[in-house]
Parts: sequence; structure tokens; C-alpha cells
Amino acid sequence: MLNGGMPFADELISAQYRSHELPGGLVLRRARATDVPALVELLAPMVEQRILVAKERVDYYEAIHEFWLVVEPQSDGTEVLAGCAACHVIWADTAEARTIATNQAYRGRGIGRILVEQVLADARAQGVQQVFCLTFETDFFTALGFEVIDGTPVSQEAYSEILRSRDEGTAEFLDLSRVKPNTLGNTRMLRRL
Repeated sequence: MLNGGMPFADELISAQYRSHELPGGLVLRRARATDVPALVELLAPMVEQRILVAKERVDYYEAIHEFWLVVEPQSDGTEVLAGCAACHVIWADTAEARTIATNQAYRGRGIGRILVEQVLADARAQGVQQVFCLTFETDFFTALGFEVIDGTPVSQEAYSEILRSRDEGTAEFLDLSRVKPNTLGNTRMLRRL
């Protein structure tokens, strides 16, 4: 117990979920379960355009702890969701930067870069040594140090274990033939940390 009886774990949790002020009145913060409806709304046009793979709402709730958001607080206490990104660990040394999206009204303000840099920071904090992404925005990710890859940059042991994943993004990373008819035609890229 610290600070007048507050449990130590609560202090760690609150520090991990602390918001960070950004230029232009924006805020970078961890996503909460209450953000799922706004996430689904932000991502819907990209799913319709086949830029992102469709997911069930429950998938976002189950993965909400992976997400970072950039929001713009409003005077009435609400927020506008400006962008999102998630860090999804798939193996001891590998994570995916996924579900990276920026609200059309906020494009060109560096939000995508901020979110990807936060995902990379999360990956480093978790001991991950490489981060991949599946993207149509190759120039954007190249500018952030990602490179286009062929093959799968994991050990044979990791490959055989990762094959058991039911996640479609992981299957695309492995370049499995079973997902090829369903893939969006994006590029596989990797950033070593």
C-alpha cells in the first residue's frame, strides 16, 4: 500500500493507462471497453473498402487492451476518435502493428505516425524484437523503418507453433495458402527493433 492506502498495483495500472497530451489539443491514450462502438464506426468504411479485414465486435472487446487511441476532447466532455492502432504479440519475438486507422477529418496531422511509434514502443516494452504489418501504405511504413518481406522471418520452431493460431492476420504473416483467397492484396512488411 502506498499513498494513503492505495494498493501498489493500482498505481502501476494508472501509470500504464495515463493519457499523453499531443499538439493541437489531441490526446494519446489507451483504449477502454467503452471505446469499442467508436472503433467499429471508425473502421467500418475501411472494412467496406477492403482495406481492413472484417471482425466481429466481440473481437474488438477481446483485444481492447492492445489498442491505443488518439482522441480530441470536446467541450461537452465527449471525445472524437481521431485514430487507432494495436500491438498484437504473436510470438516471443514477433508482434503485429494492426488495425491502424485515422479518421478522414484528421489525416495529415501525424496521427498515424504517433500511433505506429507507440505500437513499436509497446513491442519493445514487451521484449519483442520484430514487428510486422499487412498494409497498402508501403511508403508510410517504409518511412517508419519497415521493409517489404518475402518468406516468414521466424524460426522453424516458432513457425510450427504459430501455425496453430486461429488469427487471420497471423496466417497472412505466415503467407499460408489457406488465406490467399481471402487476403486483401496488401503487402507484408517488417521492422526489426
